[in-house]
Amino acid sequence: MHIFTHAAMAAQFEIRCTHRDEKYARQAANFAFSIVDQLEQKLSRFVENSDISRVNHLSAGEHTVVSYETMQCLQLARFLHMETGGTFDVSTGKGLESLELVPVEFLVCAHVNGVLLDMGAIGKGYAVDRVAEVLEDWEVDQALISAGYSTVLALKPPSGCEDWPLTISMPGKANGAVLANIAARQRVLGASGIQKPDHILDPRTGKPVHSRQAAWVSASRQVLVDISRPAEVESSPAAVADALSTAFMIMLPEEIKQYCCKHPGLEAWILQPHLMHFVN
Repeated sequence: MHIFTHAAMAAQFEIRCTHRDEKYARQAANFAFSIVDQLEQKLSRFVENSDISRVNHLSAGEHTVVSYETMQCLQLARFLHMETGGTFDVSTGKGLESLELVPVEFLVCAHVNGVLLDMGAIGKGYAVDRVAEVLEDWEVDQALISAGYSTVLALKPPSGCEDWPLTISMPGKANGAVLANIAARQRVLGASGIQKPDHILDPRTGKPVHSRQAAWVSASRQVLVDISRPAEVESSPAAVADALSTAFMIMLPEEIKQYCCKHPGLEAWILQPHLMHFVN
């Protein structure tokens, strides 16, 4: 088992993989991590002159050209915003719907002042998806990819194993109680929580979410790809899982149940004070 780590996007990216050639696997991992670094330079609002920083500085009537990757993320974010009834919003209610996207020209046009995008709830998952593509292209595909332990994508398991064993644990504790076990193979697990105070805002009210502690989403890569298919963007299952886990921090339990019923194979766990919901 080889383990490679890299700090980016305010998270620790990790690749666990098996391969007969450790040097070759390291080269693949390093190339994948270089892609993550490139994405951070485009998607982070904290990087001066990144695509997202330029969008955030647009005044009404102005426009800017963004990269292919940023346009893909923006298109996916807008689709998931509509898909979740507005509960997933990379602008936290501050202008996403007012932006005009022109994908064929990679243009983002602002129609109001004060748009503030933060791609944290989708960009990290998008980066995990790109890491997976690199590893599969390099045939280092017996791998488990994680980013900050809130986004995990399991490719093929090691030889002789049926799956990668994953656990959902009580957040906020180094050795928190295990709440669920997941057998993962070509599967994604996304998580959101409120370990950071006032970290997640309900875009409909602008107020922090305090009604639940955490939300997890898990499904096969294919189920998550099918959810985003109407958006007509490249396959990004981990990005979808990240976005849904954020939305499920806000949606009512009945709304989550209806959404999971609409997409067979999608599973969700919702942790509220003294209460754990499992939905599939």
